Amino acid sequence: MKNLKAKVKTILKKLRPLYAHSPMGIDFETPFQLVVGTILSAQCTDERGNKVTATFLNRLRKPEDYLKLTQAQLEKLIHSTGFFRNKAKNILGAAEAIVKNHDGKIPNTMQELIKIPGFGRKTANCILTRLYQINEGVCVDTHVLRLSKKLGLTKNTDAIKVERDLMAITEQKEWHNITHFLILHGRQICYARSPRCAECVLQAVCEYYKAL
Repeated sequence: MKNLKAKVKTILKKLRPLYAHSPMGIDFETPFQLVVGTILSAQCTDERGNKVTATFLNRLRKPEDYLKLTQAQLEKLIHSTGFFRNKAKNILGAAEAIVKNHDGKIPNTMQELIKIPGFGRKTANCILTRLYQINEGVCVDTHVLRLSKKLGLTKNTDAIKVERDLMAITEQKEWHNITHFLILHGRQICYARSPRCAECVLQAVCEYYKAL
């Protein structure tokens, strides 16, 4: 555990100059637009999601606005993000729950957020950090999952277990940063296929690289 905590500090130190000032990819102007963008981001690039939401951000701003749409109408708007039927269902379910149970405002606790349709811990963590600057956990997406295993920070493959492992070895004030940095490093250097190991600043602490 002690060695892993030291490794995390090294990872953060190496990645901070590269990514500390790089924004995360979801564009939004209102809190519920972040909810929509986060739901759409599943199995979809931020670039594609932003192109889609840009077509309706100016008119669909609050959960009440989305509830004026039918499932079919919303599916048509978000079709190119993939899994559009399930995403539309989750967006409308989230809008209804937020209006009905929270007076149209996005809750600011993990316990409340994960009760909303379409919300798991990943989505809830994203909302908490970006809207409220609350570090409740670590957002484990495909990049964080892949890099955590390659770096030797976890042996687990389940996202919730990986999150628990990362929380145990990372200072709470850095939970958002470890998420942010690993996601961006996964997008720019540590690809799932053909990672750019020769250009990586984490060679010295990467178990995957050491085994090459």
